[in-house]
Amino acid sequence: MAVKDTSPIRRLCRSNEDRILAGVCGGLGEYFGINTVLIRLIWVIVTLAGGSGILFYILAWIFIPRKPWSVQ
Repeated sequence: MAVKDTSPIRRLCRSNEDRILAGVCGGLGEYFGINTVLIRLIWVIVTLAGGSGILFYILAWIFIPRKPWSVQ
């Protein structure tokens, strides 16, 4: 007999609550269950190391959809 998975489907979305610029780092933190400060620190290091972090951030901003607002 198969066990039915009842966990909600996780989707990568930009965060509405944990955001500084566009919510990309906040969304990645929520998706992977990692502290957002750590993700932002990694992003800054990648940006300072070669400058490609800015390009990756802009691409993520464009391609990762915004999280729908929850109605309470």
